[in-house]
Amino acid sequence: MRKKTLLAPLVLAGALPFCTGCYTRTVYVQSPPPPPGQPTEVVTAEAPPPPQADVIVASPGPGYIWIGGYWGWVGGRWAWVGGHWGMPPYRGAVWVSPHWAHRGHGYVFVHGRWR
Repeated sequence: MRKKTLLAPLVLAGALPFCTGCYTRTVYVQSPPPPPGQPTEVVTAEAPPPPQADVIVASPGPGYIWIGGYWGWVGGRWAWVGGHWGMPPYRGAVWVSPHWAHRGHGYVFVHGRWR
């Protein structure tokens, strides 16, 4: 009888990973996404806070460069996006950091890019 009582929990535990996708998640989108390759423009009336200090971890390998963090505007408030290591797409590429530019009565986010 001991084998029967231990068998049911083992079968249930073995089947559990297959049941994790058995639900539906609904995501509501207010507007259609921008066309591929065209970044969205983020504008806010508030100036971003001063930059935070990034914790720079060891490089994953030769050729990588550190891409510093920046303040993002998420859900109507400022959120720090931490830095990370990145591999330049070609030899001699330079990373231009993202930043907030003061335009008119607000601040516009300018995406970072390789040049």
